[in-house]
Amino acid sequence: MTAHEPESNSAEPDPKPAAQYIRMSTEHQQYSTENQADMIREYAQKRGFSIVKTYADEGKSGLRIEGRDALRQMIDDAKSGDAGYQAILVYDISRWGRFQDSDESAYYEYICKRAGVQVYYCAEQFENDGSPTSTIIKPVCRQILPA
Repeated sequence: MTAHEPESNSAEPDPKPAAQYIRMSTEHQQYSTENQADMIREYAQKRGFSIVKTYADEGKSGLRIEGRDALRQMIDDAKSGDAGYQAILVYDISRWGRFQDSDESAYYEYICKRAGVQVYYCAEQFENDGSPTSTIIKPVCRQILPA
């Protein structure tokens, strides 16, 4: 009697559901919502995410949360525990916000993280994974964003 090797399941795991957040202020065409969505879609495909919801604040300044209805709704949905996604994909830190107080930006991200929804910055040169590198670089990036 010979032992049988278990069949290997080469099927990839189901993609993780994710929301995408896109924001464009009026003066930065390089950050058009289409460009952001394309980059986020590419990131999602490479990283095993499936975009199930889009939140968009078009023509909105990133200096404050007031007037950014999509960001507010996304945070509320994440806090509800029934958002239907496990991650939020954002083009980069500046699209999340150019808040005058970098702690405010971190606070909104923390609310999502505490609710079990991780925020990923798709075009940044670091992983937003809580590693020492991320912990050092992310606040620096937030601090040097132009107003």
